[in-house]
Amino acid sequence: MTPWLRRLHKWVGLVIAVQFVLWLGSGMVMSLLDHDTVQGHIHRAHTAEATPVWPVTAVEPSRVIAGAGRGVQSMESFHLDGRPVYRLTDKADVWLVDALSGTPVTVDRNVALSVARKDYTGPGQLGTPVLQPAADLEAREHAGAIWRIPFSDEDATTLYVSARDGRVLERRNDAWRLFDVVWMLHIMDYSGRQNFNNPLVVTMAVGGVWMALTGIWLLFASFRLGEFIPSWWRPRRGLSVYAPDGSLLRSVEAHAGDNVYVALARNGLQLPSNCGGGQSCGLCEVRFRGSAPAPTSADRAHLGESKLKQGYRLACNLPVDANLAVEVPGGAALWTEHVGTVERVTAITPFLREIVIRPRKAMGLAIPPGAYVQVHVPGYRFGRDDLHHPEHHRDDWQALDLPDSFASREPVRRSYSLAMPVESANGAITLLARFSPGRQDRKRHPPGKGSSYLYSLKAGDAIRFSGPFGDFHLKPGHAEKVFIGGGAGMAPLRAMIHQLLEQGASERIHFWYGARNLRDAPYLDEMAALARRHTNFSWHLVLSEEAEHAAGLVKGLVHEATHEVLLKDHPDLQACEFYLCGPPAMLAATRQMLAKLGIPEDRIAFDDFKI
Repeated sequence: MTPWLRRLHKWVGLVIAVQFVLWLGSGMVMSLLDHDTVQGHIHRAHTAEATPVWPVTAVEPSRVIAGAGRGVQSMESFHLDGRPVYRLTDKADVWLVDALSGTPVTVDRNVALSVARKDYTGPGQLGTPVLQPAADLEAREHAGAIWRIPFSDEDATTLYVSARDGRVLERRNDAWRLFDVVWMLHIMDYSGRQNFNNPLVVTMAVGGVWMALTGIWLLFASFRLGEFIPSWWRPRRGLSVYAPDGSLLRSVEAHAGDNVYVALARNGLQLPSNCGGGQSCGLCEVRFRGSAPAPTSADRAHLGESKLKQGYRLACNLPVDANLAVEVPGGAALWTEHVGTVERVTAITPFLREIVIRPRKAMGLAIPPGAYVQVHVPGYRFGRDDLHHPEHHRDDWQALDLPDSFASREPVRRSYSLAMPVESANGAITLLARFSPGRQDRKRHPPGKGSSYLYSLKAGDAIRFSGPFGDFHLKPGHAEKVFIGGGAGMAPLRAMIHQLLEQGASERIHFWYGARNLRDAPYLDEMAALARRHTNFSWHLVLSEEAEHAAGLVKGLVHEATHEVLLKDHPDLQACEFYLCGPPAMLAATRQMLAKLGIPEDRIAFDDFKI
């Protein structure tokens, strides 16, 4: 549950954080605004006029009440524009009666203007009054018809005079209008701007409590008690490491509370990982020898059901609570470091680069197509000009918002699949690396450490790597094969296809590759040439942004195009083998499509780059 809860915690936290910023910002604005200005007091006549003497000839209040013809809850007397009147109320109803004649009084345009002139002392000119049958948003707390009277001062002052009793109900100006907007954002009542306990505020409050509770849960889930205890205080445990053939490679000492990834790293055995043991890349899988513990949510997120049943677990999530033994897929290659020399660097597309590495010593290992190596990226610092690119790609690179310098303080390792069989490259290691520019905002996410390093290399540079690793390999047999890829997923699929065709494979081989446009698609001429030379191989390029129909290209998403053209009407899908590699979204969508078509898991092989 933890990975799912962590993702939900992140997105709920983002929503609440946005609202928190609105609360903070709106509160600051309201505190900075002058209260008297907001209330409209600066242009208000504060000196009251002398109250005229109430006429002795005024109609008796009892007679006024008796002549009202309806219930009267309250009654008061005052002068309206110098005229003595009675104000009568019954529940929400309000009306005026002339105190001398007992007849109803109407607050007309002239009366409203006179009341406004006496209340306003600013420099503005009186505008045209407008009778509103009901209050608008600026006078929302009052009922009944209202005269809206504007003034032409720099504050855009507007007075609201009741059309029922002639009283000044509200004095509004631009300062109040700004206050009203930030008040709306503050209380989250986007319609009436009055309800402080509206559902949105309650939801944010509940969300804040939920964030606090899940944060506490994730805090305890992210740390083990043993991590707070020095290693020399913890009991010692034995960790035996085996190769896939069952031979014992090494036995190391660990401490209770460590996980397998950390225990091996402390003994100089670095498992493949792009996340440094953060349970997010899924590369550090090991096979538990014996009765494996129940898989965690992180294991289920990165390992297929068949692997889980075979005892595979993520080493970064497997605690060393007792003496245990694990099998590492890479065998002795885990701690074998190779040194090579960069032989050639070729810009295949603006942001896909082929790097050919010549090992200085024979690796002595068979490297199947689909395998990957871990490049040892040292600590570095260099300028933007050290990222080499050809002149015809200059516009693409200038469009990126890149920092002036690139740096990695600590060594890291990054995984790259082989883009060509080693035998076909005369023993060289061929990598295809996509440049990761990061989010295009220098303050939030820097460019990728591994791709930045690789893009700074030039012929003759030394490079270190480990491997090969991975279990993304061709299956034995001659079943019809469907390759679906995108982005840097071209690399392992290209290597597999080259090996099949060079070894004389006779089965049908389909390669569907997705890119945004022709400029982003690598090895176009090479794939077209292979399709012409081998009648059993078909090559299909799918472009998501633009396609030149005259060139026979397909526009859309690669998995959808593959389904419509090939899979939907295929006579025997269950006999096909599927090989997938590409960006996470494309890979997930393709796997979902194959699952809906009823393709069993053992007929699908994939490599997830987690990028």
